[in-house]
Amino acid sequence: MRAGVDVGGTFTDLVLWDGARLRTAKVPTTPEDQSKGVIEVLRSTDATTNEMIHGTTVATNALLERTGARTALVTDAGFEDLIEIGRQDRPSLYDVAVTRAQPLVESSYRVGVPRRSFDATGSGGLDFREAVAALEDLAPDAVAIGTLFSFLDPSREEALGVAVAEILPEAAISLSSRVAPEFREFERISTTVINAYLQPTMARYLGRLGASLSDVGVTGAPSVMRSSGGLIGLAAAARLPASIVLSGPAGGVVAAAALGTSLGKSSLISFDMGGTSTDVCRITDGRPQVMFERPVGGLPNRLPSVAIHTVGAGGGSLAWVDPGGALRVGPRSAGAIPGPAAYGRGGINPTVTDANLVVGRLAGGASLGEALALDLDLAQGAVVRIGDALGLSSADTAGGILEVVESHMERAIRVVSVEEGADPRDSVLVAFGGAGGMHATALARHLDMAGVIVAPHAGVFSALGLLLAPPRSDSVMGVLLEPGGDLDGAVQAVRKTAVSDLSDAGSVPVAVECTVDVRYRGQSHETSITYDPGDGWAALADRFHLAHFDRNGFARTGDPVEVIAVRAAATGRPALTFEQLPAHRGGGDARRADRMVLLPDGPGKATVWWRPDLAVGTEIVGPAIIEEPEATSYLGPGERAVVHESGALEVAW
Repeated sequence: MRAGVDVGGTFTDLVLWDGARLRTAKVPTTPEDQSKGVIEVLRSTDATTNEMIHGTTVATNALLERTGARTALVTDAGFEDLIEIGRQDRPSLYDVAVTRAQPLVESSYRVGVPRRSFDATGSGGLDFREAVAALEDLAPDAVAIGTLFSFLDPSREEALGVAVAEILPEAAISLSSRVAPEFREFERISTTVINAYLQPTMARYLGRLGASLSDVGVTGAPSVMRSSGGLIGLAAAARLPASIVLSGPAGGVVAAAALGTSLGKSSLISFDMGGTSTDVCRITDGRPQVMFERPVGGLPNRLPSVAIHTVGAGGGSLAWVDPGGALRVGPRSAGAIPGPAAYGRGGINPTVTDANLVVGRLAGGASLGEALALDLDLAQGAVVRIGDALGLSSADTAGGILEVVESHMERAIRVVSVEEGADPRDSVLVAFGGAGGMHATALARHLDMAGVIVAPHAGVFSALGLLLAPPRSDSVMGVLLEPGGDLDGAVQAVRKTAVSDLSDAGSVPVAVECTVDVRYRGQSHETSITYDPGDGWAALADRFHLAHFDRNGFARTGDPVEVIAVRAAATGRPALTFEQLPAHRGGGDARRADRMVLLPDGPGKATVWWRPDLAVGTEIVGPAIIEEPEATSYLGPGERAVVHESGALEVAW
């Protein structure tokens, strides 16, 4: 009996696998303490669970809301302000009012240690303890230690770590040589600061959760989803929280990749629209794109992460009128409390969910995972209030809210496709999340995509992805190698480390993937290329030229290349594979009563279907609404959905 529990901004979702069938549940998220919602949804199953896999947004929220620990930084004297100076890049070149993300460590909490305090080997020293003693008066909860060149020789950081632990035995300590042993000191130290900043928060949360799980029948060791799409143990996640910043959204990408493979689709874009945000990711040949650096809250994080692009566009996104009189939607959200006006929990401002109720895509009185019922009158009242400010009818206002939010999501899809040199017309959009199926076909048609797949168990699909994710360990080594260098030796070393770390965590490695970061000599940015020992420099260079051309539109095949980092990812066996899932049954009376909806040319009737009763092979022609326990899908006029044996809906037009 295995459970996947995914905490979103609005709902906490559960998928329970007993070896033969899936059970699902959904409860409102408890933002004041996510573990309460996790325990509540597990208790609702009344089942003894051997294994619980968790996707959480605690680390993400602590970073974005700046509610992490009081953190100090120990670094080389003269480099204390590096985390504030950064790279001086200009993401908004002509924006005179742009503001940079504030560092997580205040200037008074940055301690510089003179390099002369160490000998030529980087150890020993005369006065580094005196410099570190300044931390005693600061009394931070966490300390990040990041010094120059520690990715080559970690001994200096390790000595500092021992000294800090003697002064502050209760503080959480992060060393950059362990968190992100790569060159580029700003990004490495930024990642280490993020890790230290999150450590106390995540240790408390995961400790509290772990202590409560036995009360609801969880007997085995729980795991947490990593940002890279693999699993990590609770204790390891508490030590390396920077690796789980995108814990929840990664589960949906893993599930979308598995679904696409089972359907024989080679090019996909996952589209996860929940209550608070929308997450999109490009998937090629069953493999999500993985990045080895991405900003979170404006701060670089150099730990592996599925290349998800997130926008503040979800069912709970608030509609509002800006000072110029224009209708806007998001990024602010009603969240779980009070939630959309239709939830009846005190929300008075209209959201995307309220708009979908007004146009008829959602039914008044419908329940969301049996947790609450939607109130059409409350939704109508909220939409009317903003419509009066705009001088529009409630129907036009609701339709406008949906158009605006869909424009945000369309731009997000362009970011992971067009802006990365990929043509969205070659891809199928995989929709899931409670609201994904209501907007997917409109987005796909605007982008002229190849079709839409509405995932089975769409409302809890990210929780299902947790069960499909394998245990994973990542290892990296910073190098600087040119053709003729010992590339195979470096790759073998990181491969051995990744395998050893996974084995130490209690998992049996079944696959190891090695990649190397390659660039043209002197280039500022690199591209990750797969490499196995024995492939050789010539094969690596050919792959790099091709990848560089695909990504950037050109390749300099006559220029020399160099490798700056080697990486390995060891994975174990997942709790569940997509092939193990039972085939969709259906076959009951799936047709429900018709419902009036707002169509492009005015009000009209849409047929309403109950998805669990749809037989395999059934074709539904829009306008139609397909309801299921945790989600709703909408087909516009002329759109056709066919039920696949997996339960997925394949939509074309």
